[in-house]
Amino acid sequence: MSTPSLASLPIRRLTLRDLTACADLSEDRGWPREEHKWSFLLTAGNAYGIDDPGGGLVSACTVTEYGPHGRPCLAAIGMMLVAERHARQGVGRRLMRHVVNALDTTPLTLHATPYGWPLYEELGFKTTGRAEMVRGHFAPDGSEPAVLTRAATAEDLAAILRLDEEVFGADRTHIITRLPAFADQLRVAEEGGRLIGYAAAWPNMDTHVVGPLIARDTETAKALLASLGARTDRPLRTDIDVRHEELLAWVKEHGLSSLTTNAVMTYGITELPGDWQRRFAPLTVAAG
Repeated sequence: MSTPSLASLPIRRLTLRDLTACADLSEDRGWPREEHKWSFLLTAGNAYGIDDPGGGLVSACTVTEYGPHGRPCLAAIGMMLVAERHARQGVGRRLMRHVVNALDTTPLTLHATPYGWPLYEELGFKTTGRAEMVRGHFAPDGSEPAVLTRAATAEDLAAILRLDEEVFGADRTHIITRLPAFADQLRVAEEGGRLIGYAAAWPNMDTHVVGPLIARDTETAKALLASLGARTDRPLRTDIDVRHEELLAWVKEHGLSSLTTNAVMTYGITELPGDWQRRFAPLTVAAG
């Protein structure tokens, strides 16, 4: 029996039943399995993949849509992976074209590694920003934070959603309402009884990823990061918009080191909506 060509293999929607296959694909490319993150992305958004006749997946990617249901105003593409044995055969290009076409006129964004950047540029994505990934055990300096933080409660959810939509520039209710279950920590910063920032730390393999990180200013972002770092024994990892130079310098003074810098790319828009000055880090680079 002849083996079907890669170009003839159908592209289908993935579900939570494909979690193990997605984690296997990550591992195949030398990434951590990240099952907790895959589970979140598969249930909070959509995913597309190509089945390998020999078992597992040839390729996969996730899509997280934002805005009114059925009328998204932004979609984030992430976890774009092709199995090593099928690499450099046009599979990623085919899957990306399918996703772009499926999303029609919806503006798109993604975080691109240097490896993936040429493909995305070929497909019409433009680099509109950069994010620096940092990682390490947070080292407090003993000083009192300039802004007070506390653990979020259920009563904070409405205010968090209002602030998040204002800063992100699109409704993320279906994402933010999942944070209490997804994250190990969810903290808020207040001033005069008004919410001025919030941040989450969620488990990913041996680290805690900080994101989203939304704050009125850099001092508020520092206080939220420090409060998360003080409550975990794991290294912190986060992706900070490089325009936030003061925060990047501060985290490096407190034990975190730079790992890499990725391009923030967009398709159909010249820049991301919302207020970048209060948006310090995404939930995850896979979902914006």
